[in-house]
Amino acid sequence: MPKNTSPTSPQSAEAGAQPPQEVLRGTLDLLILRVLDTGPRHGWAITQRIQQTSKGVLEINQGSLYPALQRLERRGWIRGEWRRTEQNRRARFYLLTPDGERAFGDEQISWRRYVQAIEAVLTT
Repeated sequence: MPKNTSPTSPQSAEAGAQPPQEVLRGTLDLLILRVLDTGPRHGWAITQRIQQTSKGVLEINQGSLYPALQRLERRGWIRGEWRRTEQNRRARFYLLTPDGERAFGDEQISWRRYVQAIEAVLTT
C-alpha cells in the first residue's frame, strides 16, 4: 500500500470513479471497530476489509491505521496479540474488547446523529 500523509491514497479501485475520500479520525475509529466486530484481524486485513466494503472509495494507509489502532488499544476498546497469518507470517491481530463492543454501539449512535445534523444543514 503506498504511503502518503493523508489517511487515504489518491487512487481509486474503479476507473472513472471519484478519488477515495479522506477518512476523519473519529470515523476511522468507528470503521475499525466495525471491522473488528466481525472478528479478529491484523492491520492489513482491516484496511482491505474497509476498502472492499466501501467498493474502493475508502483506502486507509498505514500512517493513519496504526496510530488509530494504538489509540483504540490505549482506550481499552481493542486488544492486540501476536498470531500467525494464513501465510504463516507473524502479525499483530486486534480483537474487540467488551468495552470496545459497548463503545462501538455508542459510536454508531453518535455517528448517525452527526450525519443527520449534517444532512439537516445541507437540505435547508
